[in-house]
Order: sequence, then structure tokens, then C-alpha cells
Amino acid sequence: MPKTAYQPSHASPVVRSRALFTIRLWSVRHSRGLEIIYKLLAKTFLKLHPFWSWVGYQRAEKPVVFIEKAVKGLLFDCRMCGQCVLSDTGMSCPMNCPKSLRNGPCGGVRANGNCEVEPDMPCVWVEAWKGSQNMQNGNQILKVQEPVNHSYRGSSSWLRVTAEDAARIEKEKMPTVATGDLH
Repeated sequence: MPKTAYQPSHASPVVRSRALFTIRLWSVRHSRGLEIIYKLLAKTFLKLHPFWSWVGYQRAEKPVVFIEKAVKGLLFDCRMCGQCVLSDTGMSCPMNCPKSLRNGPCGGVRANGNCEVEPDMPCVWVEAWKGSQNMQNGNQILKVQEPVNHSYRGSSSWLRVTAEDAARIEKEKMPTVATGDLH
């Protein structure tokens, strides 16, 4: 009998996926609490902007990615696309959709709410809708998301959003120059 190059581990991949899937569903059911935690985290990261600038966002990237990947991987089965939209999608990551659809379900959602590609899995977008109904800013699910920019893959969305928010705040603080005659 020929030997195969691949030897599966003792833990079945299906069991591991089922465990992550259970936690992912828990996250959707508790989307309101996770939304509050996310807002606090975003405020904390923004207050740490001077520190991130001092250290350098590039230098902070690797340790923050490590933490972000661990936390979001456990809670949301995160794919680290670098463009997190969990706060807009009821804490259900659209990158878990087998088709990677970011703006709603495909036309193949089964009558029971399951995915057409993976019939045993509830549609990511059905879960996203349920999660968004629990959230204070649940109407954000109606917002059209930008296409995935694959150059962000594997990077920290937490740091990128912090840098963008800090730049926006600085821009708002700058005095506006009146247009017209400057005599």
C-alpha cells in the first residue's frame, strides 16, 4: 500500500471548524456587548495615537497583528483581510462567506437560511442581519462596503482605522482659509 505525504492530525478539521463556528454564532448573538467593547477599544487606540506615532505605526504592526489575529480569530473566525467591517455587519465576518460577498447574501440562500455552497452552515449574511438587529448602530448593515483591497491582507485594521481617524481629526482641527480676495 502506498504511503501518502499528508498525515492528518489527531483532531479532525471538522471538529475545529465546528468549535470556531459555535464561538462565531455566540459573537453574533452578543453583538450589542461586543459593539460596546469595540467602541471602547477604538477610543483607547485613538488616545494611544501619540504612542503609535512615537513608536511608528509600521513597528507596532507586527505585535498588534498578533493580538488582533488571536482575538478576532477566536471570536469571529477572522480572515485578517485588513478591512474589518464587523461593526457594520452584526459582528458576522463577511469574509467567512464561501463566496467572500461583502454587501449581502447571494441569490442562493436556502429556505432554511443556510448557505448554498455549504448547506450545513447558516448564511453569513442571515447571521449578520440577526446580529445587526441587536446593535445600537444596526442600520450600518445597509451601508455599501468597498471592495476588498487585497494589499491590506494580514495587516491590522485596528491600527489603520486609528491612523485614519487621527488624520481626519487633525484635518478638522486645522483652520479653514476663506476663499475669495486675499488683499
